[in-house]
Amino acid sequence: MTIKAAVVTVSDRASTGEREDLSGPTAVRRLEEAGVQVLETVVVHDDVRVIAEAIQEVAYDEIDLVITTGGTGITPQDYTARAMDPLLRFDIPGIAEAIRYKGIEKGVPGALLSRGRAGVMVGGKNRTLIINLAGSVGAVEDGMDVIVPVLEHAVAQMRGADH
Repeated sequence: MTIKAAVVTVSDRASTGEREDLSGPTAVRRLEEAGVQVLETVVVHDDVRVIAEAIQEVAYDEIDLVITTGGTGITPQDYTARAMDPLLRFDIPGIAEAIRYKGIEKGVPGALLSRGRAGVMVGGKNRTLIINLAGSVGAVEDGMDVIVPVLEHAVAQMRGADH
């Protein structure tokens, strides 16, 4: 099965070139290692409208998966979770819960503070799985450890395959 993906990095500093984006390329690498075609990457600043528009733009051409990195915390400028409100037709809480648990299991108690979400966006006939990961390389690695084993099954289900 061919899975097409995009990665959106949400970071004020990376979007201005003040800091190198390391989390986005980590997500791309892990997806490609899993056989996923990453067709687009983008870096945006923390703004609800900008994040939502970027996800809609990259998902436009029948993208199966959008991974976001960053903006999932509880600081005043973390807006990724709020940007999901108008996009997600439904949440898949088990994915986000498993990602948080993976961080805790690895000794990162701050993983509990992530507001990252996972769910499905529906645009016309296209269904896109959106998964929010925290912005650190370690968090992306942990998230990909959770996502990759279930990714093919999830995409098949979104496409209408039987259980």
